[in-house]
Amino acid sequence: MGEQPEAHASELTAQDSHRTTQIRYPLIPEVLSGQTADVYFVRTAEVLRTLNRNPRVGMEIFPGQPGIASGTDQVLQLLDSVGYRGEVWALSDGEEVRKGEAAVEMYGPYLDFGVYETAILGILASCTGWATAARRVVEAAGETPVISFGARHIHPNVAGIMDAAAVVGGCVACSTPLGAALSGTTPSGTMSHAFILIVGDTVEAAEAFNQVMPPDVPRVVLVDTFQDEAVESVRVAEALGPALQGVRLDTASERGGVTPGLVKEVRTRLDMAGFTRVEIFVSGGVTPERIRRFKEEEAPVDGYGVGSYITAAPPIDYTADIREIEGRSVAKLGRIPGMQRNPRLRRRR
Repeated sequence: MGEQPEAHASELTAQDSHRTTQIRYPLIPEVLSGQTADVYFVRTAEVLRTLNRNPRVGMEIFPGQPGIASGTDQVLQLLDSVGYRGEVWALSDGEEVRKGEAAVEMYGPYLDFGVYETAILGILASCTGWATAARRVVEAAGETPVISFGARHIHPNVAGIMDAAAVVGGCVACSTPLGAALSGTTPSGTMSHAFILIVGDTVEAAEAFNQVMPPDVPRVVLVDTFQDEAVESVRVAEALGPALQGVRLDTASERGGVTPGLVKEVRTRLDMAGFTRVEIFVSGGVTPERIRRFKEEEAPVDGYGVGSYITAAPPIDYTADIREIEGRSVAKLGRIPGMQRNPRLRRRR
């Protein structure tokens, strides 16, 4: 398969070929050594080496349901790291992928990548699931920005990757420095309840934050720790003046959470006190359904922080099928032999 498949859309560009050296995703050594692979792939490689068989194969990788493709850059990095000598054609992260559509096509020596099939599928499944969930939230929010706040709901080994996938799905920013580095954004966050509790007063905490943090860090203050949210919002606005960008409502579920009515009250109190430019951000159990409720009731929300809805999204399962061996069309029973050669794919390697 030395010739490029004519049905593909475009050529490999210098930007594509060097992308995996520009952004380094965290892959633990056990992934690269094959210890996270399904053991039958390890055994397959061992037997094929004994038989001295390493054919050039064509493999299609496709999802079982539609979604927002994500994870292809990580797959490229993995393949680069293990010395893969073949071609990769793929959708770009952020593109819509249809059920059964080839999102990735690979042409190369089987033993270069066979043991990593588990990792490749897992990367694509998880990242596409997160990106797709983020897209649902972003579509519900419309022009209102959404920030990924989900790192606390997921294992730290993949928190940055999840955040980056959420940005692929449309979030304007994410909470972790690693996720921001991977997605080319700036980490976003306000201040913790722990900090405010330790200081003992919301205004004192806000003033200390304002004094210590560099100017490029937005002054957005949590206002649900000690007193009524509307009262605290005005107190903080009076204390910080023009430095205050906004307040964040993260009211505990024990008090009913953040409601459209609460947002309207805070907005009204701020406006009556002359702080019309202070923004209101909402977090805590935010879902597309809740966002639609805020919009239907015309609650003036300036931004959403979304966590568990994105991190709890089920993976979108991918399947990898060999459809070609040394130029000969093949397939397992029930599948159509031969590579799809999806014209939407671009050569990435």
